[in-house]
Amino acid sequence: MGFIQMLRAMLGLGVKVQAKVVETTQVSVAKAGVEIRSIWDFLQFNEHTQAFHLASVIRFDEWATMDEIRRRIFELFQVDYENERSLYPYLKTMVDIGLIETNSIGGKRKWRKKDLLIKIEKEDKEAKKEAETVKEATATA
Repeated sequence: MGFIQMLRAMLGLGVKVQAKVVETTQVSVAKAGVEIRSIWDFLQFNEHTQAFHLASVIRFDEWATMDEIRRRIFELFQVDYENERSLYPYLKTMVDIGLIETNSIGGKRKWRKKDLLIKIEKEDKEAKKEAETVKEATATA
């Protein structure tokens, strides 16, 4: 056995591999009746409250400082929070329950929304029938 053949044997290049047939059943997300939504679609805050204002102006894609948050609230709702401390308890509560993330760099705090996704499974008659037909098809195959 030469050096090249020994190297091929070690690397598995000269070995013939038999292909295994693997049967998998894949059900698409649409057929299974599964819907993925954000938890923010279901949260409803009382209108004209500080929590409502914060949830309306803080976004997912960018970090916002307190000055930016106050400016956005004033632009949207014409409400000026002269004392920043009135917003901090609401921000802290939203951070504590995991709805908003905080970042403190250079002595300035910044906040943004967390994108929390949930999976909703629908129990429709059609979904059950499709699941039964998939089971029957796999059983007969």
